Amino acid sequence: MAATRVGIIGSGWIVGVHMRVLAGFDDVRVVGIAARNEEAARRLAEPAGARHYPDYRSMLDAAELDAVFVCLPPYAAFEPAMAVVDRGIPIFAEKPLGVDEAGPERIAKAIAAGGLPSAVGYQWRHLEVVDRARDLLADHPAQLVMGSWLGDTPGAPWWIHREQSGGQIVEQATHIFDLARLLVGEMEPVSAAGRRVPRAAFPGSDILDVTETSVRFAAGAVGTFATTSLLAGPHRVGLDTVSDGMAITLEVLDHRLVVRRGGETMTLAPASTFDTPYRLQNRAFIDAVQGKANRIRSTYADALLTHHVTLAATRLAEQSASS
Repeated sequence: MAATRVGIIGSGWIVGVHMRVLAGFDDVRVVGIAARNEEAARRLAEPAGARHYPDYRSMLDAAELDAVFVCLPPYAAFEPAMAVVDRGIPIFAEKPLGVDEAGPERIAKAIAAGGLPSAVGYQWRHLEVVDRARDLLADHPAQLVMGSWLGDTPGAPWWIHREQSGGQIVEQATHIFDLARLLVGEMEPVSAAGRRVPRAAFPGSDILDVTETSVRFAAGAVGTFATTSLLAGPHRVGLDTVSDGMAITLEVLDHRLVVRRGGETMTLAPASTFDTPYRLQNRAFIDAVQGKANRIRSTYADALLTHHVTLAATRLAEQSASS
């Protein structure tokens, strides 16, 4: 079989992760990288023998592509992703899908109409400890859910502007909301509170620096999600669930699961590196593009449901902060 020809739109740090993972697949060839940052794009493209394009249109026009990875900030993702799908090319989109619903909904409809393979970068769905948590919760449904992303402010200048990032819930804590959807089921935010904390290090920031969201799951469980970007580094990123007689702590950054049942505590930490979930998710996408068994765990349509939840939570928190 000829190598699957991949194009990448973007040149941020996540592109480096995907390039490193894809380089380990002997049936994949990255043939083009489209980005306005020419220096960064060339630095990524040259080791792979790929060509750099100054914009996504020129790459889509000139390169023969079997799949495209769209790895752009939320505010810039819609037009390139729509162009990829309009050309009937399978798409891998990084999260979040955007800063509103309208654009992603159009893309989701076009993907469905074209019958295209699609995937979204919720890589933690592929962790072995997530599989184990899902198995445990199938027999012991969660009644209480507590999610958290307590960490620092990323360095990208667009991240602190809501119109460009969507805010911390949409851009970052979306991973935790997504895992809660996967493990417990669909949810609806019912209330939220948020606060901005003026910081000299981030002048002009208009995102909420602290939020708390209360949700109710369709299956009956209740939950809360806490976020902050006030710290100097990651403090707590994960998901806790309480069932009848069982508590689970999923520590996603450490790829670790702690299960407390009865008087016993069990800790699971299977061998895993930073790249492991990225490798599994990218392999699943490439296999689907090649017509093999579809093992994609987060399609564009499914990711859109997480996107709706995080936008709704952000709106509630913003209303609270401005009242």
